[in-house]
Amino acid sequence: MHSQNDWITTAITEDLLRGAFELEYTEHGLLPHRLPARARAQCADGQLTMAEAQPSGVRLVFRTRATSVELDTLPTTRIYVGAPPRPAGVYDLLVDGQLTGQASVSGGNTVTIDLATGASDRQHGHVGTVRFANLPAGLKKVEIWLPHNETTELVGLRTDAVVESALDEGRSAWLHHGSSISHGSDAASPSTTWPALAASLGGVELINLGLSGSALLDPFTARALRDTRADLISVKIGINLVNTDVMRLRAFGPAVHGFLDTIREGHPTTPLLVVSPIYCPIHEDTPGPGAFDFDALSTGQLRFVATGDPAERAAGKLTLGVIRDELARIVAQRCKEDPNLHYLDGCELYGAADYAELPLPDQLHPDAATHRLIGERFAKQAFTVNGAFTVNSA
Repeated sequence: MHSQNDWITTAITEDLLRGAFELEYTEHGLLPHRLPARARAQCADGQLTMAEAQPSGVRLVFRTRATSVELDTLPTTRIYVGAPPRPAGVYDLLVDGQLTGQASVSGGNTVTIDLATGASDRQHGHVGTVRFANLPAGLKKVEIWLPHNETTELVGLRTDAVVESALDEGRSAWLHHGSSISHGSDAASPSTTWPALAASLGGVELINLGLSGSALLDPFTARALRDTRADLISVKIGINLVNTDVMRLRAFGPAVHGFLDTIREGHPTTPLLVVSPIYCPIHEDTPGPGAFDFDALSTGQLRFVATGDPAERAAGKLTLGVIRDELARIVAQRCKEDPNLHYLDGCELYGAADYAELPLPDQLHPDAATHRLIGERFAKQAFTVNGAFTVNSA
């Protein structure tokens, strides 16, 4: 047991954090953001505000000889009335790239949301501490991955040995944008979301711009991608456009072109991979909007349903099948002049046969095992010889 005098307090600064676009100084400490302030100012949507402030892919990274680490944080968790309790956010400890510990923080703020009415109530809580002990002796690289599914304010970092910035290992930076599936919904922990797993297998540094419910081809998101340093970029497009029912086919094609054009303004030759939606039966041929299944909710189960009519496809309503066809067409058209642009059918990551074996528990989001499957398949598609991130990328 350490005495108070054994601990060394280290200021949490930008050079210790990876995966965040911007840091906000709060009353308690630092709040990592995954969209810059200029982007946040252009959209007051509550779903986006929540998603971008949840630090999926954000981690503290440093070198130290410490055998004990403490991190003070103020989490904000969400409680959904009538739905099963959400598990506590998980902090993953990686030592020299290996997952060696997991822990959660007690206390923090809570936001209670009534799914039927949309009403919410916020209760303020106290700062908590996550502790990791018995780390191996000697100099090592330590990573603390923050919970991917709850807002986390960073308050203090203590160790029993000096902390220094991690060395630049020269790894490529992979910038990825997608929906809640990329954000990590229903993954077991932050380092086991499918993008985190794929990044580990590919030996790259992840910058995850997966935004739950908010992959909507917003221009401010495209500009954030454009302005972020990256060696590899992927954009996973489709599911949120269907389940929010925000546009028709007429608008979709030009919006995709505009989104890609903006990215190319900042990354004219960077390998860019367009990924279509994974298999999702409720929206394969049925348009949105998606909705909560309140019959299931009455029995304590959280599930989603599609509320559109398949006949509405004739009027331009989007389904996942329509989006896959259009994305394949757009990429085929553009890659004639853009050899570093590639397309990946999301059903190659998770398709109908996979659904039969590993169904989506809530009809929309993959579980932990499926996140692993998608991460492994993406790594094979993108990071191996002749993959999208190796062809024409020299």
